[in-house]
Amino acid sequence: MEAGYGRGGAEEEKEEQVMSEVHLGCPPGFSGLYVSRFSFSSCPLGTPSDSGIGGGGGGGCELVAATSSSCASTDAVAVDEDGDLVLDRRRNRDRRCDDHVLTVQHGITSSLKSVGLQVWKAALLLTDFVLHKSFTSSEFNGVTAIEIGAGAGLVGLALARVARKIFITDRGTNILDNCLANVQLNSSMLKFDEAKANVRELDWKMSWPPPVGTCDPSDPSSRYLWSVSEIEAAEKATTLFAADVIYSDDLTDLFFSTAKKLMCRGAKKVLYLTMEKRYNFSLDELDVVANGYKHFRSFFTVQDESGGLDDTCRIGFVGRQIDLAEVPQYIREYDRGKDLEMWKIMYGSNPE
Repeated sequence: MEAGYGRGGAEEEKEEQVMSEVHLGCPPGFSGLYVSRFSFSSCPLGTPSDSGIGGGGGGGCELVAATSSSCASTDAVAVDEDGDLVLDRRRNRDRRCDDHVLTVQHGITSSLKSVGLQVWKAALLLTDFVLHKSFTSSEFNGVTAIEIGAGAGLVGLALARVARKIFITDRGTNILDNCLANVQLNSSMLKFDEAKANVRELDWKMSWPPPVGTCDPSDPSSRYLWSVSEIEAAEKATTLFAADVIYSDDLTDLFFSTAKKLMCRGAKKVLYLTMEKRYNFSLDELDVVANGYKHFRSFFTVQDESGGLDDTCRIGFVGRQIDLAEVPQYIREYDRGKDLEMWKIMYGSNPE
């Protein structure tokens, strides 16, 4: 992670502090907001099978999207068994490779209630997915989408490059102010119109539609209120994104309640969700278990390998786990580890 100092920020209250593994290279004890730069290239240097995807990472030539020029030397030549020159017809040489940087302002440590100020691995995985789709297909071109529980807003920033409109949503003025700052930091570098990326408050405890209002200069938080036209646009959205929102059973309940409200209105929607399984010692089971994960899985029926559903499924959420080998790692500066998962989730009586 390449990093520099940000604009500071209010010191956290004296509460228990947590820290994302993504921030291990940041200066310990730094108070305030920090700016990190995550690099990615439009031309992967390998394939999921030969680049350590799913278990490797951390930089160097093993990552499929490493941007170091030493990983893409064009000086080497190859010959066949007769000594004749073998012409290099690699696809990457046929098109220009563009290098990009995501500049993200974030906290290094935070209290549990402010974890949205940090960057978490599941958000980087979901950003990789969005980048891969944008580089290899037109699936997300021109979509209207909603990022739920956006935190620092990485996924929305990546999607804004190709989407028609993206609503980057979370709760709390400090989180939303940081999202807005990240939109402003990246719009020129990633070449997207800031008007595409709408930072809005979406409180999972509230009903949908959210409160409507207009910006009041005397109330900074009012800038994150929705307009009637934005609510209409959000209901026409076809794609939802959520990263690392599964870490508390109570919040998981609220998240799926919010997802249901959004997916039951307007256009048919698909939810792409990434998460990291977290383990704790259970006194009830006298073992280290991922109780939060079990609760998460209780909310949906899993598609079988043929794409069919269990006979008991009538209406509700249906999920299919996505093999991470299908998602090349474009962002260099994190190690995926073994506890990340990605799900495609639908809602309805006959989900596809």
